[in-house]
This record gives sequence, structure tokens and C-alpha cells, in this order.
Amino acid sequence: MKNLFNTIKNKVRSIAGCKKAEGYVDSGVKILIAVVIGALLLAGLYALFNTNIIPTLGNKITSLFSYSGS
Repeated sequence: MKNLFNTIKNKVRSIAGCKKAEGYVDSGVKILIAVVIGALLLAGLYALFNTNIIPTLGNKITSLFSYSGS
């Protein structure tokens, strides 16, 4: 019985003592991918706002204030 407990204890220690870097590399790659996708998304939104939304909004505001009345 004591031998069984010692065997289990040794297996648990060997599993707990095994520190591989796979988890760290995997996390780093996930973070890097998230940063790149976020940067691409922000660049796309910036381009969309500067080319389509802001000029159209400026034209509509100008047309609202240039009402001549009748």
C-alpha cells in the first residue's frame, strides 16, 4: 500500500515539475495575431471614415446651413 502511494506521489511530482514552454509560445502567438488583426481593423476603419463618412457628413452639414428659404 505504501509503495502504491509512493508511486502515485512520484508521478504527480514528475507531471507537476514538467515546465515546458509550449504554453508561453502559444500565448505569445495568440497575442501577436490579435494585435495584427486589431491593427488591420483600425486601419480599415480609419480609411473608411476619411474617404467616405467625413466628406459626406461635411456636405450634409453645409447643405443644412446654406438654406436660403423662400
